[in-house]
Amino acid sequence: MARVSVVIVTFNSAAAIGRCLKALRSSNGDIELVVIDNDSQDETVPLLGKLLATYTGAQLTVMPENVGFARAVNHGLRMASGEFVVVLNPDCYVTPTTLSDMVAVMESDPRIGIAGCLLLNEDGSEQAGCRRYIPTPWRSLMRVLHLGRIPFLRGKRIFGSFIMSREPLPDRPQDVEALSGALMMVRPESMAEVGLFDEAYFMHCEDLDWCMRFRSGGWRVVFVPTTHAVHAKGGSTRSRPLRVEYYKHAGMIRFYRRHLRHRYPYPLMVLVVAAVWVRFLFKAIMLLPQSFVALRRGQRIKSDQMRGRLGVRYR
Repeated sequence: MARVSVVIVTFNSAAAIGRCLKALRSSNGDIELVVIDNDSQDETVPLLGKLLATYTGAQLTVMPENVGFARAVNHGLRMASGEFVVVLNPDCYVTPTTLSDMVAVMESDPRIGIAGCLLLNEDGSEQAGCRRYIPTPWRSLMRVLHLGRIPFLRGKRIFGSFIMSREPLPDRPQDVEALSGALMMVRPESMAEVGLFDEAYFMHCEDLDWCMRFRSGGWRVVFVPTTHAVHAKGGSTRSRPLRVEYYKHAGMIRFYRRHLRHRYPYPLMVLVVAAVWVRFLFKAIMLLPQSFVALRRGQRIKSDQMRGRLGVRYR
């Protein structure tokens, strides 16, 4: 199998990274491991030091601050030297054949620039978002209103959302408009032409942006349903739920402005942007109690770390 570079960005990922690396160790083929830590405040970095000591040639970079997912991934992509490169979330767990199966698909057509596989939830169900259409304003509205679930509207594409998980799973690789950033295999030649992640996205929507740019550059974006990985989802973001929601909504607005504003009348785009921020406001209100608990937990962790550094003991 061709050499595969796997780029993982960690942030407070101590609970997941061990399982992720164990799964990678069982993978077929030659794997180069590149890990970028985004200034984790838990035990991620010490744990990585122990785990990576057993990986030949593994590279670990600890950022001095949280520079955002897109920027950290780009740092890892510049370090990668494999014939194919995989961007992998630390809470995403491959099977022994996931990467080799995807390499076989990539090698079947040199115009495949980027590919993703079937992502499963822990219960074995297909994860929403691993294959999707571009979330235009209309599709996003259908996603919110769930009109496609009404019996007499079910199956009509115009009332469908951008999520494809309700459509039958294909039996062979299929071109799609967008993939999930939890696991993406990229051809370096296509990446050199298209460019790296847009670092203006702090986190979320950078995968949509990338897929859009690959397709605009004439490269195929392919979903591989014949192999899979499990994506536990959200392990490193629970400590900052309100901030994560902000970046999700800000990322979507950037995506709309960058790729869709010329397709729609200006007044409609103003309404869309307003609707996004109104949605964020409602989500923020709902998340306030959870955010407060997370903040208190983070303060206790920092306090415990500081006590350890100062050598202060408490009975």
